[in-house]
Amino acid sequence: MTEQPSPGLRRRALLAGLGAAGLAGTAGAAEVRLPFANGLRPIAPAGRFPGKASMIVQRVRAPLLETPWEVFRKHLFVPNDQAYVRWHIPDFPTYVDLKTFRLRINGEVAHPFELTLDELVKQFPATRAAAVNQCSGNSRGLINPRVPGAQWGNGAMYNALWTGVRMADLLAHAGVKPGATHVALRNLENLIEPIPAHAKFYKVLPLARATDPSTLIAYEMNGTQLPLLNGFPLRAVVSGWYATYWVKMLTEITVTTHPGTGFWMNPAYTIPDTPNGSMTPGQTGVKMVPINAMDPRSFFTSLVSGNTLHMGKPMRLEGFAFGGGSALKEVSVSADGGGTWQAAALGKDWGAYGSRAWSLAFTPHARGKLRLMVRAGNETGAVQPMVAGWNPGGFLYNAIEHVDVHVV
Repeated sequence: MTEQPSPGLRRRALLAGLGAAGLAGTAGAAEVRLPFANGLRPIAPAGRFPGKASMIVQRVRAPLLETPWEVFRKHLFVPNDQAYVRWHIPDFPTYVDLKTFRLRINGEVAHPFELTLDELVKQFPATRAAAVNQCSGNSRGLINPRVPGAQWGNGAMYNALWTGVRMADLLAHAGVKPGATHVALRNLENLIEPIPAHAKFYKVLPLARATDPSTLIAYEMNGTQLPLLNGFPLRAVVSGWYATYWVKMLTEITVTTHPGTGFWMNPAYTIPDTPNGSMTPGQTGVKMVPINAMDPRSFFTSLVSGNTLHMGKPMRLEGFAFGGGSALKEVSVSADGGGTWQAAALGKDWGAYGSRAWSLAFTPHARGKLRLMVRAGNETGAVQPMVAGWNPGGFLYNAIEHVDVHVV
């Protein structure tokens, strides 16, 4: 697994526009079986979707494309052309004209203004940071009992190196008025077809989160322009929070005095207001709140279930992990069903919100079936549970991962 992001990070005054591209169907494509009932999915070949290599197809319109697991086994920073895709409105833009594109900052500010992409890059200092983008419903197909929604495997996430400007710098330039509490993010997705006002896609951040130094307006991903399907020309990067807030094709930042009441803030993307965001199926009267910070997760990359190991032969277990809403603190591995855990060594620290590689020397000592488990913990004390909590949105899945191997 390579730890390096795409080389040649460049700051450009003007990024090239992308042409329109049709989203063809997937008839005749190869298939993959994800690890749950009814998990058979088509694999779209390279070029079937604009700017994308081979991807697992969850839906064509609006596109939901999952990253094949083999990609994570090779790359700590997922290549742009295999980063997962999730859109909400069926007729989203397939072309962005930079001659007319503007980012607008308005609302409860003293000096509303707008910028071209060129002006944004030239007038505000650039910053870059590694951060994991993870869909709120990543791994939903593994939830038990199953719930409606895109039945993702573990591939609705990716780690990337982002370049952009701090949202705080834009808001400071606009001059946030006293009494402002939130920031609404809107995009070009709402401009293609008539959409009722209450259903238009937008997300709202608390002002404190919007002005956190880790919250960016990104124009590059892994050293090159954002792919069209991943939000060209600008997207929000809300490090440590689920990707529903990482608004793609961002065109408007509105400072407000309320948390928003649109469909995509409530009832969509809400979780139980409990310590672990879970409830019992069928439970009623549960207070729901907007989803927010991610939980820690860890994975194996050196092994997959079904592999064969050799008794007494030393080997190295490897994988990656991230801390979610705070920095990764530790990764540990169990070979006895969770009875005991051994600390793994962590690789290069790319920043609090990025993925880190982990490794552990291991020697199997008995023949037969063996289950290896890996778990992560972050700086706030959150640790992956043996069994994921349940909620009706299928959100927050972060159960301890395992691989079942055979020792000979």
